[in-house]
Amino acid sequence: MVKERARILVVGGGYVGMYTALRLQRKLRGDIGRGEAEITVVTPDPYMTYQPFLPEAAAGAISPRHVVVPLRRVLPHCRVVVGEVTAVDHAKRTATLTTLATEEEGTGPRQTAYDELVLAPGSVSRTLPIPGLADHGIGFKTVEEAIGLRNHVIEQMDIASSTRDPAIRDAALTFVFVGGGYAGVEALGELEDMARYATRYYHNVKPEDMKWVLVEASDRILPEVGEEMGRYTVSELRRRNIDVRLHTRLESCADRTAVLSDGARFPTRTVVWTAGVKPHPLLAATDLPLTDRGRLKCTPELTVEGVTHAWAAGDAAAVPDVTAAEPGTYTAPNAQHALRQAKVLADNIVRSLHGEPLRPYAHKYAGSVASLGLHEGVAHVYGRKVKGYPAWFMHRAYHLSRVPTVNRKARVLAEWTLSGLFKREIVSLGSLEHPRAEFELAAGGKPSADRKGARREDGRENGRDDGRENGRDDGRDDGRDDGRDDRRDTPKDDPKGGSNNNPNG
Repeated sequence: MVKERARILVVGGGYVGMYTALRLQRKLRGDIGRGEAEITVVTPDPYMTYQPFLPEAAAGAISPRHVVVPLRRVLPHCRVVVGEVTAVDHAKRTATLTTLATEEEGTGPRQTAYDELVLAPGSVSRTLPIPGLADHGIGFKTVEEAIGLRNHVIEQMDIASSTRDPAIRDAALTFVFVGGGYAGVEALGELEDMARYATRYYHNVKPEDMKWVLVEASDRILPEVGEEMGRYTVSELRRRNIDVRLHTRLESCADRTAVLSDGARFPTRTVVWTAGVKPHPLLAATDLPLTDRGRLKCTPELTVEGVTHAWAAGDAAAVPDVTAAEPGTYTAPNAQHALRQAKVLADNIVRSLHGEPLRPYAHKYAGSVASLGLHEGVAHVYGRKVKGYPAWFMHRAYHLSRVPTVNRKARVLAEWTLSGLFKREIVSLGSLEHPRAEFELAAGGKPSADRKGARREDGRENGRDDGRENGRDDGRDDGRDDGRDDRRDTPKDDPKGGSNNNPNG
């Protein structure tokens, strides 16, 4: 039984937010039933994304809906609010939040009071003021971005297959990835593998026609798996004709041309930005202490340093690593620590409510695994270095064990089994980004400016100057002039986004 009624506010529905709330509702089930405790989770999305599976979702090995976990289903004893906390006044124990209905209500952001605060908003993409990046860059941090990127890659292959303009074809088949961490390397490996497979269904696109470029500013990629495994990864990617450029930076991607610091220029319609993350802007809108890098100063017990009733973990928290040999070392902001920190954080909140002493978080880093595409991977686990098929199998086995709920584990395993028995799906569903576009046109409306811009960028405006001109500029004028456009010509956008953090454990 808690000492007094506790209102627990969890900010964020990612790894830390979901797992903390999940453990709290289990530990405090009796108190919640008696009305002595309540848990509120405020999250921008009603689901938790298991980010290590984003590359496989982009490659079509896993269905997008199986990469996410619906929070309302797994947190039946919590109040889930889809919205964003924009400021925290911990001195007054209040948080300012907006919801999906805030704008329509016209009342502005509202205040919510709490007794215990768990800050786990995660991180956002760290971008640089590079010309053209905001206009043409594609992120890889959310499931929407992953599926959008898959659709985009297949669509570029369609454009290359149908155009008679060599410049358009060359740009469509050039894919530039910036950032040699987990997000960039795994996304590149999976998508290149998928695109190479897809070329067997194109009569005029071959694997050697495509250019895949990985740009990394440092002298190595995948630093978490060690220098030796990093060198192996570079050689493996280059064996697949992927252009890996170390000590190189992206200087511009304006006018659909990627300009690198080594002087190379690549006309391209695809620039994927995965060059790191930074703390969520919410942290700067609190009265809580921050490090010089903008993360919350925390104790080993996962409390925010210098204040009471405030807790944090994951990407937003600078948690001292008590297992490190050097003092002043913080735990790495990755899923391996986030999942374990959530358990300790929830237990410590319960201990605090019951008046019991807190326990510190201590976990020695076990290692890392990474996938480079189907049947290829690298791993450095407990000092042992593994590569090739065994590492790829370890990657799948580890993340299958970590993905939340038995339901998701069974569905992911079933999809992997079926993908081994049947051929890959290579269809692009770009129209999902604007599902009402065709109906708007049929109803006499006009496409919005962003959709018209997307059509211009894709070379499909004014009679489809990309070479597909078989009389399809008026709805396949074969008597179908009744507005039924037969599921074609839906305008598409290029997805925009930020970057992804290190997702692997």
